[in-house]
Amino acid sequence: MSKNKPRPSQARASQSRTSQPRAPRVITSLTNERVKAIRALDMRKERRETGLFLAEGTSILETARAAEFVPQTLVYQAGSASSLVARLLISWALEAGGEVLEVSQAVLSKLSSKDNPQSMIGVFQQKWATLPERPARGDTWLALEEIRDPGNLGTIIRTADAVGAKGIILIGNTCDPYSREAVRATMGSVFDMPLAKVSREEFLVWRASWPGDVVGLHLDARDDFRHAAYKDPVLLLMGSEGPGLSESLTRSCSRLVKIPMAGKLDSLNLAVATALSLYQIRGDALSI
Repeated sequence: MSKNKPRPSQARASQSRTSQPRAPRVITSLTNERVKAIRALDMRKERRETGLFLAEGTSILETARAAEFVPQTLVYQAGSASSLVARLLISWALEAGGEVLEVSQAVLSKLSSKDNPQSMIGVFQQKWATLPERPARGDTWLALEEIRDPGNLGTIIRTADAVGAKGIILIGNTCDPYSREAVRATMGSVFDMPLAKVSREEFLVWRASWPGDVVGLHLDARDDFRHAAYKDPVLLLMGSEGPGLSESLTRSCSRLVKIPMAGKLDSLNLAVATALSLYQIRGDALSI
């Protein structure tokens, strides 16, 4: 037998060691470097530089798994992994090669949202889509210009997912859809809804090739959004919460519509207005 060839017992031991699944790493220190790095993802600058974002809660993490996202890091509180769902999520992360951290309550409190703390947090890679080149008949896309409120944006992403929109285009200086608040408001739809981001100039160049209607919601419009005959595929264009659509994007619309109101106010919350418009446009494609 060669000197370099391991004995059968040694080979079996080596094989056993390499086949063993990775185990969670235990962290209890608030000053741990991994804890600091994860906590830093609350800052947009850090999310932009790393391309990572946080998602909290087992329900949202289950959606991520179904959408075939893989966590770079999964964090859970020690003693909270007794449920089947939690155990499955931990196994999913370990088997996918992700880092799994079992942390103390103090550490998790530092990493969790103060408003709605969760016992499990995932760190994921952001995904950005490209602008559609050949939208099909029946497709609906949504374009949002300089949306500033992350709660509104997250709710809109969730609604677009609900009606079967093909994707969302973020135009200009829009708030980050991967911020903690926006991700929470999507209720997991951030993992299913394609998101693209472009400048106003890039959007206007691309818009010239759109084959159907480009519909803008505008206070000066004369057409009732409920009675318009939309030409497929439809691109719905919504402006920011205060100023609304810019002049250049308003001019780019093939059709301007408005939502009629009988009260004293002349405008609705952006997420509500977007939901009403999407359901009107997508109505024929939806069924119970």
